[in-house]
Amino acid sequence: MKENSLVNKIVSKIKTGLKGEVTIPPDKSISHRAIMFSSLAKGRSVINNFLKGADCLSTMGLFKSLGVEINYLSDSILEVISNGVLTKPKTDLDCGNSGTTMRLCSGILAGQNFNSVLYGDESLSKRPMKRVIAPLELMGAKIKSNDFRSPLKIVGTELHGITYNSPIASAQVKSCVLLAGLNALGKTTVIEPYMSRNHSELMLKYMGANILTEGTTTTVLKSELQPKEITVAGDISSAAYFIVAALIIPDSHIILKNVGLNPTRTGIVDVVKRMGGQIENLDKRIVSGEDVGDIRIKYSNLKGCNISGADIPKLIDELPIIALMATQAEGKTIISDAEDLRKKESDRITTITNGLKALGADIEEKPDGFIIQGKTSFKGGVELETYHDHRLAMTYYIAGLVSEKDIMINGFEWVSVSYPNFESDFEGIK
Repeated sequence: MKENSLVNKIVSKIKTGLKGEVTIPPDKSISHRAIMFSSLAKGRSVINNFLKGADCLSTMGLFKSLGVEINYLSDSILEVISNGVLTKPKTDLDCGNSGTTMRLCSGILAGQNFNSVLYGDESLSKRPMKRVIAPLELMGAKIKSNDFRSPLKIVGTELHGITYNSPIASAQVKSCVLLAGLNALGKTTVIEPYMSRNHSELMLKYMGANILTEGTTTTVLKSELQPKEITVAGDISSAAYFIVAALIIPDSHIILKNVGLNPTRTGIVDVVKRMGGQIENLDKRIVSGEDVGDIRIKYSNLKGCNISGADIPKLIDELPIIALMATQAEGKTIISDAEDLRKKESDRITTITNGLKALGADIEEKPDGFIIQGKTSFKGGVELETYHDHRLAMTYYIAGLVSEKDIMINGFEWVSVSYPNFESDFEGIK
């Protein structure tokens, strides 16, 4: 194997259980929205516990380019000062690797009185944008693209409200349309087949938008947002790696602090309980409109289960690490209705199947998910590629902790997209 470097990470089997507490980093989805929505509000907003990951920094840079003043008050506290009106950018707008930035900002920019161009890195440029372009065009938006991929050339124009029956449960699609609706004539309604994460609806309501949600239907009217103090909860998607590690590494007992427990995001907690895992919520409270609490996890003898349908929107980002967890559970786990995994930073169905197979897992790829037979031991002694995908990098790190031989993760630096301190936080509980 190659020597350890900034790019290639060697991970060895852990010899003892995980013990202690970890304060989970800020939620990526909420951090994005806090910057975006504060930029649309007239006045001064303060964002506490902001995530300084690469994706969220892309959103920050974009709104600075749109004339918004954003300053650090401390390492994780921002002030956002805006007159509530965005200004024409002098250059094209770089979304980096962030699909959230590109898709949500498409909705914001489509109704402005200026033109703009959104572009991203090589990975983001391959990701599908038709899912947001189509409903925006129904609202009157004018968007030119590269076969429904970036760069997106947006001609700012007046929008009108629509009722949109979304073919997929996607928080990015829903949020894009609702953000366009904030600046559109009439009423804008989004109807989903299942409820996707609702951070946008909660924050828009918290900031004074005229918005109503009933079941899987959300309606917004043209609204002016009010500046607020927003405290970002810990990211349950980041917590997922610690949850799974503690469940599958013998003699582990950890507590995760300040984790967002929004019911539209806690699918992994539901699945862990279904599989017989020892997981418990502590000190539950509401912060800036979001459910927050601590989580206690202990090593457990897990059993396989089925994951499908309404489960999927609540754990779509956690499915790579859930697939790994299933390899360490007795019996069969079937994951279905997750075809959207193929349209993430990598084709996560193919990449995670190939990676876990290389480690010795009994996993079969399906068009919309996986069939996993456990419990299997990981042999290790392999090199695994991350394909510019931060969730693969973190999943393989956990795999390395339970592999008989060392594994090499090529492209481990991609963890910085969502969790720059991932490795150091793990070292703190080893």
